[in-house]
Amino acid sequence: MTPRTGGDVIQLLNMRLHALNDLALTLKHIHWNVVGPHFIAVHEMLDPQVDSVRDMTDTTAERISTLGGSPHGTPGVLVAERQWEDYAIGRAESIEHLGALDLVYSGVIEDHREAVKATDESDLITQDMLIEQLRSLELFQWFVRAHLESAGGSLSTASAGSEQEAASRAGKQARKQP
Repeated sequence: MTPRTGGDVIQLLNMRLHALNDLALTLKHIHWNVVGPHFIAVHEMLDPQVDSVRDMTDTTAERISTLGGSPHGTPGVLVAERQWEDYAIGRAESIEHLGALDLVYSGVIEDHREAVKATDESDLITQDMLIEQLRSLELFQWFVRAHLESAGGSLSTASAGSEQEAASRAGKQARKQP
């Protein structure tokens, strides 16, 4: 790998590290702020996700170091370099958090997939790591979506443009259920 290619991969991985650190914090925030009749199910579902995402951050940071880079894991750098806003939902019903979390997972997964494409020729080892992370991220999104889908497969948060809109749609759909 050339120094330039290595630098490009390191930069890409630093953004993935930011996304994963942010996701771990968001999951914990939801864990602390979820309320309602499905509180305990969602509360307990999130801890293994947090642990897994934290493992992903460690693996990503170690890959950056292996390539000769310096992982940027401080909150200030994350906030300065990220390209998204903070999670928008505070204390809320579990279904509302799950609606918003679905959008969070969609964003992280989409960006991870872009990173997989970007490493297709330059770094198959990094690509393999990202693909393995995607397996878990997509599984976790499936767990979330299981709460948001109807038996017919329609997703209550489909085409929502923001976390607040997704939370609202999920809440409205849940209130229609018996």
